[in-house]
Amino acid sequence: MVAKISSNTSLFGTLLYNKNKIDKDEAELLSSNNVYERTDGLFAMQTTLKSFEPYLTANRRTENPIFHVSINPSPKDKLSDEDYKDIADRYMLDMGYGNQPYVVFKHTDIDRIHLHVVSIRVDETDKKIDSNFEKVRSMKICRQIEKDYNLHPATKQEKQVYTIPTKPLNYKEGDVKRQVGNIAKVILRNFSFQTIGEYNTLLEKMNVTVEEVKGTQNNIPYQGLVYSALDDNKQKVGTPFKSSLFGKDINLQILNQHFEKSKQQIADNKTREYLKPIITKAMQQAQSIDEFSLLLKEKNIEPIFRRNDQNRIYGVTFIDYQNKAVLNGSRLGKEFSANMFEERFKNPVPQSFNADLQNYDNPNRQNIDISSSFLSLFEQHGTDMEEDVFSKRMKRQEQKRKRGLKR
Repeated sequence: MVAKISSNTSLFGTLLYNKNKIDKDEAELLSSNNVYERTDGLFAMQTTLKSFEPYLTANRRTENPIFHVSINPSPKDKLSDEDYKDIADRYMLDMGYGNQPYVVFKHTDIDRIHLHVVSIRVDETDKKIDSNFEKVRSMKICRQIEKDYNLHPATKQEKQVYTIPTKPLNYKEGDVKRQVGNIAKVILRNFSFQTIGEYNTLLEKMNVTVEEVKGTQNNIPYQGLVYSALDDNKQKVGTPFKSSLFGKDINLQILNQHFEKSKQQIADNKTREYLKPIITKAMQQAQSIDEFSLLLKEKNIEPIFRRNDQNRIYGVTFIDYQNKAVLNGSRLGKEFSANMFEERFKNPVPQSFNADLQNYDNPNRQNIDISSSFLSLFEQHGTDMEEDVFSKRMKRQEQKRKRGLKR
């Protein structure tokens, strides 16, 4: 059994990730602890959020208060729902979360059943749940649960189970191969794209790059992919990795199959038809490339411009977070090519606009923190009415608390 722990700031985003899986029949609510429940046993976003309110309101010091763990028994283990519930409860109890609110989701979206558990790292008095040596303790707990429930011990391969990366690759942290593999697999699972260039647009945001290699060796032709880590300046670091080192999940054959599948998905979703009017309107409204980017980010679209040494735009790619797709500008039409953007925005930006841009504050805009949302793929973009109501209620409670302290 393998457990993968992550932390983040968005309870709503983490719960919404699981709710979306439920809506796709890829997950179900298995159980909960200290959480309001519906009588029919189905997952209810509002009541779950309400259960966490006292803990979120109490939190003052913990920057990433949401505890999110993926619990992965071996595919060889044949377990009932009751077994999964018991294992989740045992794990949370031993990790120190026995009295915390938490919800357990059973996921069936990949070839092995696994659990996602969402909780909070602080109690109602703002005391942080012990996180010292968290990963070491988690491993020991998993080994003990394997013994107590007669589970198959995790193999080395299973310990490298697919996980959602929550930050770009960090070469200094080590275990670079695992970081590269996880990032590539997550992108392949979540986004549609039709070329290696479009694939690299996503990879490079996470400090990874890939290139196709071909040639002959001993008169035998070869063709494949090589992945490399990047530093924060997007320069290659360390030893490259052949795709074969990651198994068959992210090799050239799989990538070519993904290109064909993506082509159909983009057509079926009418992604081009969705993007073109939005981009056209932003081009008409924007006075600079920065304003253009800002307008698109309000719509959950991120333009990536590539420039040469003379600072001339020679390429543009659009990441559509709404439809989880990546398209080069030329794929949308000649009017969205790099040359068109170079001509449109080659004039310098007026200083007055720069000042306005820095102070830009549209209360109706959607969440434009594209980068942080990309880093946590389970966090959703945009404003949801239910999230808005929840956030406002939390702010009101915070204001009441502060007024009470002043008396």
